[in-house]
Amino acid sequence: MQLSVLDQSTASKGRPQSAAISESIKLARICEDLGYHRYWVSEHHNSDCIVGTAPEVLMAAIGATTERIRIGSAGVMLPHYSALKVAEQFRVLEGIAPGRIDLGLGRAPGSDRLTAYALNPSGPQNVDYFPQQIMDLQSWVTGQPLTEGHPFAEIKAHPMGDTSPEMWMLGSSDYGAQLGAHLGMPYAYAYFFSDGQGVDRALEIYRSNFKPSERFPEAKTTICVWALAADTEEEAWHQFQSREYWKIHQAQGLRPPMVTPEEAGEFNYTNQQIAMRDAMREKAFVGTGEQVAEKLNALATSLSLDELVIVTWTYDPEPRQKSYRLIAEALGI
Repeated sequence: MQLSVLDQSTASKGRPQSAAISESIKLARICEDLGYHRYWVSEHHNSDCIVGTAPEVLMAAIGATTERIRIGSAGVMLPHYSALKVAEQFRVLEGIAPGRIDLGLGRAPGSDRLTAYALNPSGPQNVDYFPQQIMDLQSWVTGQPLTEGHPFAEIKAHPMGDTSPEMWMLGSSDYGAQLGAHLGMPYAYAYFFSDGQGVDRALEIYRSNFKPSERFPEAKTTICVWALAADTEEEAWHQFQSREYWKIHQAQGLRPPMVTPEEAGEFNYTNQQIAMRDAMREKAFVGTGEQVAEKLNALATSLSLDELVIVTWTYDPEPRQKSYRLIAEALGI
């Protein structure tokens, strides 16, 4: 099974947010050495925790400092932008790292409504044109002509080259599965958004409705799973406290930076929050490398997947780096 990475560039309390960006670049090199297949970075806005606001910029730095690993966005929130500008950005990235670029696309804002409006006042209307934006992108990114009669038929996205980015549809609902299948694109399901609720249905919709395309004659799927491994099960659950603290506060509409496991462990949760925490722990992929690998293998088998994307948050960078190493070793990549 192939393993890949989603890095959300998380900021930690008491440390400069810029450290999250430099840690992402360093982790990409580490994961390349460990044998991971892809390294995807996310787009979020107006968050004190997830500070990767410009995946195309971060991808350029990662592409310039790695040699083998595929580099991608998970994703570019397309309604914020012009399809042509995104195509140009990713054609430039393809020039930096030929044959290694993934263009993952999402429809969600990656932020609150006010921030989405500030990014692009026309964004809410653009959501309705999302399928057309995808089709325009497919043409510009690959260098294929736009449809006959298209008002932008004479426009090309430069620089051109012998390779082109691999476009992925991202989602956590039936909509993305349906659209990705219709357009013959690979599909990545955000399993970690909802602990997998709806994943079976989304993958079934995608696979049963997939229309082969020139680049992808067969359906291609993956899911993104939150996982954390440590030398001992006790240490893994200790580190996980930072993540569960954030998730509980997110449910209240807050997006604080990561706190230490010690601060999270001392927080006075309400009974309702304790119930939420316990439910999270019941479904979490947390433990030693072997324990996490066993759960991941079982999940991949149950969903007929040959690739998983792993996302991991910790307050300090070292436990996160170790987690990726332990999972890679346990799964033998």
